[in-house]
Order: sequence, then C-alpha cells, then structure tokens
Amino acid sequence: MPLATRLLAPLLILLLAGGCNALWPDERTTEDRLSVFPTEDLPLKQQVSLRWNDHQVPYIEAGNNHDLAFTLGLVHAHLRGAQLSLLRHVSSGRLAEIAGPPATEIDHALRILDFGYATEEIEADLPQETRSWVQAFVDGLNHYQAQRQEPPPEYGLAGLESEPWTVRDVLRIGRLAGSDVNWLVYFSLLAERGDPEFQRLWNRALEAGQNGTVSFREGSQQQALSDFLGGLSRSGSNTVVVAPERSASGGALIASDPHLGLNLPNLWILAGLKSPDYHAVGLMVPGLPFVAVGRNPEMAWGGTHMRAASSDLYDVSDLPADEIDVRQTDISVRFWFDETRQVRRTPHGPIITDAEILPNGANETLALRWVGHEPSNELTAFLRANRATTPEEFRAALESFALSPQNMLIADRAGNIGHIMATFQPIREVFPPPNLVLDPEDPDTHWQGLHRTSDLPFLLNPEKGFLASANNRPTDAGPEMGYFFSPDERVDRLQQFVGERRDITLDDLAELQRDTRSLGAETLSNYLLGSIRSAGLFEEHADFLAPLEDWNGDYAAEARAPVVFESLLYHLWPGIQGVDKESDLADAVNGWNYILAYLEEDLAALSPEARTTALSESLQAAREDAEAYPSWGDLHRLKAAHSLANLPVIGGFFEYGDYPVGGSRETVMKTAHDLVNARHAARYGSQARHLSDLSDPDENYFVLFGGNDGWLGSANFMDQVPLWRQGDYIRMPLTRERIVEDFPRRMQLRAGDG
Repeated sequence: MPLATRLLAPLLILLLAGGCNALWPDERTTEDRLSVFPTEDLPLKQQVSLRWNDHQVPYIEAGNNHDLAFTLGLVHAHLRGAQLSLLRHVSSGRLAEIAGPPATEIDHALRILDFGYATEEIEADLPQETRSWVQAFVDGLNHYQAQRQEPPPEYGLAGLESEPWTVRDVLRIGRLAGSDVNWLVYFSLLAERGDPEFQRLWNRALEAGQNGTVSFREGSQQQALSDFLGGLSRSGSNTVVVAPERSASGGALIASDPHLGLNLPNLWILAGLKSPDYHAVGLMVPGLPFVAVGRNPEMAWGGTHMRAASSDLYDVSDLPADEIDVRQTDISVRFWFDETRQVRRTPHGPIITDAEILPNGANETLALRWVGHEPSNELTAFLRANRATTPEEFRAALESFALSPQNMLIADRAGNIGHIMATFQPIREVFPPPNLVLDPEDPDTHWQGLHRTSDLPFLLNPEKGFLASANNRPTDAGPEMGYFFSPDERVDRLQQFVGERRDITLDDLAELQRDTRSLGAETLSNYLLGSIRSAGLFEEHADFLAPLEDWNGDYAAEARAPVVFESLLYHLWPGIQGVDKESDLADAVNGWNYILAYLEEDLAALSPEARTTALSESLQAAREDAEAYPSWGDLHRLKAAHSLANLPVIGGFFEYGDYPVGGSRETVMKTAHDLVNARHAARYGSQARHLSDLSDPDENYFVLFGGNDGWLGSANFMDQVPLWRQGDYIRMPLTRERIVEDFPRRMQLRAGDG
C-alpha cells in the first residue's frame, strides 16, 4: 500500500478544508506575480536593478555584495517559498508536521542521520566574507517572508507556517543536498544481510556497481526516504567539455545536465547575478546562495556526482554503554499525538538501525560514519569558484568542498578544459572492504584522515580535445574513490558522440543532451536474440522480435523495439534469478547495473532445458504485455506533477501533464525506471540543461523541466516544459546590451530612509 494512502479519511477532510488555494489555485500572470515583489523601503545600501524575462527568470544588478546577496534572498523566497519550507522540514526531520503519522518513521530516520550535526561548527568557522554574504541572503529570505500578504497556496494544505530563517537552516539544506547516495545502496543491501547468499550478493555488487536512485519499491516508506535523499543530492548528471580545436566557434564548449527528481517545482532556480565582485548566470539550489552549474565571464562549470565512498557502516553491537550518547527527540505529528524517539550516537557515528524504516535483515546494531558529520565549507568554496578566472583558481576554491563529491568539469575563455575532483575522501587502509559492515575493533577499518581536492587528480587540456563525465568509475591514477558507480555506457556514449565530430557546435551538444541510445541495452538485446535463436524459438516469435533485429538501443519515444526488449526483460530476469515475479527480486538485484553485469552469465548458467523454458515462457508473457503499447512513449511517460500528487484522493489535482518520453535508465537523456511491463512514469532523470560557448559571453543557454516560479497557478510554474520537450533553451547573457534585451521587465529596488 502506498505510503500516502495510509492517511485516514478524516484527515483528508481537514486537508481539503485548509487547502482550497492549492487544489484550485488562482491563475497568476507573470505581471501578477511580479506585482507582489517588494521594491520600496528595503534594507539596502544602494539602489538595485532587478530585471526579469518572460519566464520570470531574474537578473540582479547590484552595486555591492550585501545588496546582491539580500536581493538573492528576496528572489529565492519569492520564487520558491513553499519549496524552501519543505526543504527545511526535510533537512531537520519535521515531515510529520506536514504529512501526519505516516511520516513519523521517516522523521526518526532523518533525525538519526542528523544533517545539522556539524552546522554549529561550520557556522562558527565561516570566513567573514562568507558570513556576511549568507547573513544578507538570510535577511532577504526573512524580509520577503515578513512582508508578503499571502502565503504560498501549499501552506494551508500542508499546515505550514512562516518561521524565521537562520544561517544554520541554509547550512542544513546544504548538508541535505550533499547526502551520500551510497546510503541508498547500503540500505537496500542491508535488507539482504540475513540471507546465506549475502556475501555473493556483496561481491557481485562491488563488481557491478549499484545505482541507489531506484533501489526501493514505489510507494514504500523506504522509497519515500530514497526520493528525499537521492532526489536532492545531485546523484546523477552528465557533463562534457570540448577544447577549441574541436569547436566550430574556436572557443571551448560545455554541456551539462544534472539528474534529479522529476517533481515540480524543479529543484533548480535559474538566475543571473552581477555586482563588482560577482557576475554569473546559472542554476542554483533553492536556499543555497551560489551558482552550482553555470558561467561567469571567464569560466563555465558543471558537475557530476563522483559516487565517492563518503560513508562506512560499523557493527557496534558490542560497544560499551558508556561510549554511546543517548538523547530523546520529540517529533510533532500533525493530526495526531506527538511522539518521542531515541537517537543514539557512537564514536563511529549515529546508530542508524534504531530507525524502523531502514532495512536490517541481520538484526544488527549499526552505526554510520559520514563525511557530512565533519566540518567543511561548501558555501565559501562555491562563492570563490563563482569568481574564479582560471582552472587553478577554480580548483583552489574547492579545497574546502566536501559534499556531495563532485567531478567538476570546467572550460574557460582562454581555451582550457579540465576535470577537477572535489570532495573530502576518507583515507582507508583496506579498500574496498571485504564486507558491507566493518568491525570497529579492527584499526584498519578506521579513517586515517581525509584527502581533499588538492590531493586528488587534476586533468587539464587532454590531447583528445574533450572530457566527459557521467558518474562513471574514475580512470585516472589516484586514491580509490568508491565502488558503486554507474555503468560506463553513458560516458561511453558521450565520448563516442563527441569523438566522432569536429567543428562541434552548441546545436550538436543540444542534440547530445537529448540522446536516447543505450549501449548496454543494445548489447543485451543482441545477446538475447542469439540465445533465442540457439533455443530454436525465434521463428515462432519472429514477428514480435523483428524490431530488435537491427535495434541500436535507441529508446526513442516513437520506437517499438524498447517495448519488446523491456517486456521480455521484465519476465525473463526474475526467472533467471530463481524467483517467480519481479516483486520477489531483492532490490539490489533489480538494478540495471546488476542486470547489465550478470544477465548473460546467469542465463548461460542454466541448463539447456531450463534456459529454453525460461525464454519460451518469457516470450509468451512479453508478447501479451506488449500488445497494449505500440511505442515506448505509450509505455514510458513523463509526468508534470507537484510532489503533492502523491497524496491520496486529492493527488490528481496536482498532476498537470502526462507526456510520452524517450530515454531510459542510463541513456544520456536519462529518464530512470525499474523493470517495467506496463505504463509507468519516470521519476528521476535529466530535469535541467546547460550549454555555453566560451568564445561569446552571451552564448549561455539553460532550461528546466517545469518553470522558474514555484507558485501554484503561476504562468511560469511549468512554462519551460514545452521548451524542455522540444530541445529549446533560454539564453542567459553576460553583456549589458543582451541583458537589457533579454530581460525587459525592470524593477528598481530602493532603500528605506533608515
């Protein structure tokens, strides 16, 4: 039963009573929305020019850093007030205040993970320039919140109230955005710890890698927690940089598309910033006052999650009681009685198995050590990176950056391209570990310090003239970084596409960002066809299998072959693994990495009779399933929906579009899914895009799946969806002339008399 459906009917009546503005929001034009933005009596040092384009994308021009940061806070609060409140609730483990009893266990897990653990120390150590910047940003958030006459529509439905923002809130959201995606893999594997075959599963997981973004069954509490963690932590992404000798313009090029949850509002804000010290355009995480993916006059940057091993699990069952800190935490529960839960912490981190929501197949007492519980300084790192003018400056800026671990690809106006590894990586004596759970009594399992950016490989201007990154295993010399990487098929496809071309343009890179070809699916499809022929089953099913005969793995929305392949895979894979149906598969075994690595081996391991039976039965079942879906887009959908669409009964009010879409788990245009044989919606993937040509300061293009304005009913809530679907972009220039041209709506923000 889906998590949200466990809400009781009387609670829905209360939700409906307070949520009319969300269920039936008034339509607001761009002019309506901008009319409520405060422009007078602001605590500014100078007048600020704030420009907007037709998509309600802001461009701030300020005469000093304080005013730029303050206005940025106004902008974030204006565009994403409800989303900011949700992020604060998630990062502090307060979802039950919104969702009631079903979220109590999620809150307990979030409080054990404790995203605020290191924030007091981080705040105390902030350099003065960073402290002043983030305080001005927080002041802007609070000023907008205090003066608004109408709360966001979701407030009544979710029971939200305005609360003052603090620097600590910003830091906690940053820690949430930096959560370790390996946790999702750990948690799925922990469910199997009691199985006698676990060691084989662990060894195979290490060999194949794992992708935690779709590790848990949809509708479960584990999936809800997974969506919050994996959907917010930049756990995917592609980035390509091209040197001038391969570029048609003679300038370096960059293409970057982050992969996150596909809910609305988008998890990025698009903005332009300008002051004497800062000038940048790009994508910002709501609540974090820096450009995470973008461009300044000298440099452009994009990141992909490194999948570095930032956490370890320890069995602390035998730890003496006096080494365990125990505290009680009170969880406020909407529509119900408040609850008190226990949070225990050891020298090896918090005891995560105290959270009932987390799988614990072996009933162990496990602690989690995480880099995010150590102090680091991502705010300062990115503020300095936003001002960097050379690759060396950019790399030096990231020395204090720990989370989430990033492969930063950069290009600059001088023609340089580079790859910087940015994280705090634990130094371990034994890596990878022989088991998922470590023995705290073994000193070899303890961290021996932390590598930082300056200790990690730095690649500049490779001879081949391009660089690509897609969450793949690093190939450069350096310390071992992790073990749960994406398959190489995305990075191989990026390199194949760029490596075959000269005189590359931004149009070429835009085409690459929409590429829906899976090299892994092509390989498996060819193998399956060969196996079916060898079993003497092809002629019987020739009409059904015909689309696969010359299929190159392209999951185009209009293609038939992906329907045939996925339907066959859905029925064949469980049988190969010795279970009756897909839902019986262990979460880890259900992942694409695992299938890609072991389908051939495991099918070949069956006896000839068992292999023929498995193929025959799967072909017959797949034929029946596939009849209902002529094309991949009929089966594979992209929903434009608010996260509130998961609510029972009223969720349909928050679904705004349902579109056929191409792509798959590991295509460049990623639209991730599990094993599927029926109509389904992608819930994770490519939801923002960036292109820049460094030969021209105005050649910077971005688009969001959704819109820049998070206000329900706004004309700009999902006005970029058609652009995203068509492969179009919004220009974000850097020169004065083009800024004035592209951002015609101008506000003058004025200081008050005081």
